Amino acid sequence: MTARDIIVKPIITEKSMAGVATEKKYTFKVAKKATKIQIAQAVEEIFGVKVAKVNTVSVRGRLRRQGRTQGYTPSWKKAYVSLTEDSKTIEFFEGMM
Repeated sequence: MTARDIIVKPIITEKSMAGVATEKKYTFKVAKKATKIQIAQAVEEIFGVKVAKVNTVSVRGRLRRQGRTQGYTPSWKKAYVSLTEDSKTIEFFEGMM
């Protein structure tokens, strides 16, 4: 897998932006089979920063209904990436705050 296959998209919510502002913690949607080491290498390659720590969460699909029929949304994986103190910030998130 390439770095672009591992990092699917950034997660931009009020809570994730609070982590960016205070402690250089970024949130991404990642490939389900990606490991913490692969995620750290992909973020360093794409954004040119130094990663200190990666935490991952497997998010279950939620039950959705439309009339009588019901089903589950797909499950996915979320990664919280913390940068080192001397690392630069990711410019993509700077425009969002």
